[in-house]
Amino acid sequence: MQAQHPSGSAAKATTTPRHLVATALVGQALIGYLVHKTPAARALLQSLTEMARRLGDLTAADTAVVAELLAKPRAATPTLN
Repeated sequence: MQAQHPSGSAAKATTTPRHLVATALVGQALIGYLVHKTPAARALLQSLTEMARRLGDLTAADTAVVAELLAKPRAATPTLN
């Protein structure tokens, strides 16, 4: 049995583009921060956002949205009685 090799000029990439990976990581960190609101979650979001911005994977508008979110004071966590 021989392996078949596709031919043609169509794109055959099987790896995820780097910018999608960076965007996914920032999105994951954003959700983590919104859910947990811990200093560690905040630091991770800031770090990943800055990395993605430096790589050119986030636009200025994307970065501004995250900065605006981080500028808001954390809401007190409600207690269950």
